[in-house]
Amino acid sequence: MPSPSRQWIPSAIADVLLILVFAAIGRDAHARGDIISGAFITAWPFLTGAALAWMAIRAWRAPLAVWPTGVLVWISVVLVGMLLRAATGQTVVLPFVLVASISLGVFLLGYRVVARLWIRATQRRQRRV
Repeated sequence: MPSPSRQWIPSAIADVLLILVFAAIGRDAHARGDIISGAFITAWPFLTGAALAWMAIRAWRAPLAVWPTGVLVWISVVLVGMLLRAATGQTVVLPFVLVASISLGVFLLGYRVVARLWIRATQRRQRRV
């Protein structure tokens, strides 16, 4: 497996981009207009949760690990994101919490699973050659 020092920047970028995609999809689905700048307004609480998780658990040491990195980043994104949304008067209703939890889980855990499978398959191919 490639060293974590080569994986952490693309992994951090992937987390940020997938959180922004989640926010943009939500804004578009609810016809809130101004999807680009609006996505940043919607996403900032979740991005804050991701940044806090990355720092607290030192995610750069194993950025593609589903456990514990992916799971803890996901939990922090949802938990901190919802707390900050509530603190700033944004919507925090049960259906939104459920949809956000599932969507962000699929995004943040899903790409890690795919990346690990890809790396494993690539390593097997290289060993055969």
